[in-house]
Amino acid sequence: MEAHMALRVGVIGGGQLARMMIAPAVELGLELRVLAEDEGMAAQLAAHAVGDYHDLETVRAFVKDVDVVTFDHEHVPQEILRALVADGVAVHPGPDALQFAQDKLLMRARLAELGVPQPDWAAVRDEAELQAFLDDHDGKAVVKTPRGGYDGKGVRVVRAASDAADWLERLDDGEALLVEELVGFVRELAQQVARRPSGQIVAYPVVETVQRDGVCAEVIAPAPHAPERLAEVAEGIGRSIAEGLGVTGMLAVELFETDDERILVNELAMRPHNSGHWSQDGAVTGQFEQHLRAVADLPLGDTSPRASWAVMVNILGGPKEGSLGDRFAGAMTEHPSAKIHTYGKAPRPGRKVGHVNVAGDDLDDAVYVARAAAAHFD
Repeated sequence: MEAHMALRVGVIGGGQLARMMIAPAVELGLELRVLAEDEGMAAQLAAHAVGDYHDLETVRAFVKDVDVVTFDHEHVPQEILRALVADGVAVHPGPDALQFAQDKLLMRARLAELGVPQPDWAAVRDEAELQAFLDDHDGKAVVKTPRGGYDGKGVRVVRAASDAADWLERLDDGEALLVEELVGFVRELAQQVARRPSGQIVAYPVVETVQRDGVCAEVIAPAPHAPERLAEVAEGIGRSIAEGLGVTGMLAVELFETDDERILVNELAMRPHNSGHWSQDGAVTGQFEQHLRAVADLPLGDTSPRASWAVMVNILGGPKEGSLGDRFAGAMTEHPSAKIHTYGKAPRPGRKVGHVNVAGDDLDDAVYVARAAAAHFD
């Protein structure tokens, strides 16, 4: 009898998100192939090639042996994505959607067209334009580089136009910075949805995210003290963006809950996201399995939580001496309910090297256990 050939999913980018797709790919009978940027990256278990994703011929050589292409990050240039589509390659999410995750000015303009709630914003090209925005917004604002920023990079709070003078001076003709109102928010939320090419969409519960130094530190699912109306609004925003932008795969919508009870879109990610790591152990279908189902156009999985609460705590930096591996036994002995995930990365201050998930019916207990287990890796 002839063996059925597995669907081959190619992932561009060899980081921890690609790494965490490996186990669900095995379970789903998919063959995962990764184009890693360097040797020894987090996803090296599935690295079929090492090369520069900025080089079209390198990418073309990689995709010739896969059935569908997806991503560990949003940084593959548009001209390469569009060349692949022109070659007839199935790219999910495609360049038409990814451009809005790659360029925050394009995102703001498109979300405005869709009527999605977001902070006041403007494109500014010089100090006069920035000062005019500041004058209209109580003398303070947030300036962002439209491309390439993540984990707090490329973001600056300004109170005078001169605070962004260095960024403005570096702009080329036709370029601009994004300026946004400094939102008075009480907390940050995230809404994840998945969409497959045939149009089916599923949504996860809205979660609360806690940022430290611009990096996600903890996530609580579902967001505590979230009335049904808030959850409905957040889900509606996620669904309308996924449909309006034609996203395929996982979409994470980072949100502000403001002190005047608005929900505003902060940023987008079109891939599995730190705010969804809780779902690996806390939902019926984790985000990495869901992303693979979506890009392969398979029926999407149940997003229901497995317990009343799930808590994710990032392991940032890692141990100052010794390895992460040295710390597993102690964490497991003291906290057997904790699910520990590490990324095969060398410890470095501020670096995401792993996370801990705990699910249960008592939120305080789940938070305590997740933090305590993660602390073993400091």
